[in-house]
Amino acid sequence: MAGTGPQGRAERRSAGELESEVLATLWATERALTPAEIQTEIGGGLAYNTVHTILKRLYDKGLVLRDVDGRRGAYRPAKNAAEFTAEAMREALDRGPDPIATLQQFVTGLSPAEEQALRDLLGGGVHRHPGGGTP
Repeated sequence: MAGTGPQGRAERRSAGELESEVLATLWATERALTPAEIQTEIGGGLAYNTVHTILKRLYDKGLVLRDVDGRRGAYRPAKNAAEFTAEAMREALDRGPDPIATLQQFVTGLSPAEEQALRDLLGGGVHRHPGGGTP
């Protein structure tokens, strides 16, 4: 949410922060939401036009889907939060010069519960299919 800065002025959220807030709002519900509903959920004095602009950007990026009901559109996420995060992790690995070193650094920062979950997954919980993903 937008806070106030040292001089009492409202601090502006970046487009990335707003996109994250909109996605989090959509992930928190089971149904598609209208821009007005998203505006209400996010709060913080965010203008309707700003919410609509963020939704258009997310739609253009393929991150949300638009359900049209008459003239009124509602939006839902194209992927769930886990799929979105896993894709971002994969893209981060692909960008670096040494994905194995990156994975090593990542694994050293895992909590004991996360490490155990990873061990369980690698121990046979995930079966890869020929396309490279999971079934």
